[in-house]
Amino acid sequence: QVTLVESGGGLVQAGGSLRLSCVASGGFFGTLGMAWFRQARGKVREFVAAISQGGATTYYADSVKGRFTISRDNAKNTVYLHMNNLQPDDTADYTCAADRVSYGATRGRQYDYWGQGTQVTVSS
Repeated sequence: QVTLVESGGGLVQAGGSLRLSCVASGGFFGTLGMAWFRQARGKVREFVAAISQGGATTYYADSVKGRFTISRDNAKNTVYLHMNNLQPDDTADYTCAADRVSYGATRGRQYDYWGQGTQVTVSS
């Protein structure tokens, strides 16, 4: 069983930056494909970014491409989401997810483990 704990959310003004962290425990982190999803109030959950087990391959939603960067440190069992030029539309609860089999999936149902989420609020 893998446990994921996110941190780093908060309130930021438009144009600002945040770095989210997700620490994994209970499994072999280096074998997990990792991703970030987000869900705004009243909207469906959407894919944000994903990263391969070794970190060499990344995927992004078009809405965040060029502004967000996903990275991981396998020695620290941690995946990060660096968010720049944040906009009010980025306001959401951000959750990390782990895939035991593969990486890069954009559908949430393909992930095996989920964190509790961290709230990001961007003011205009």
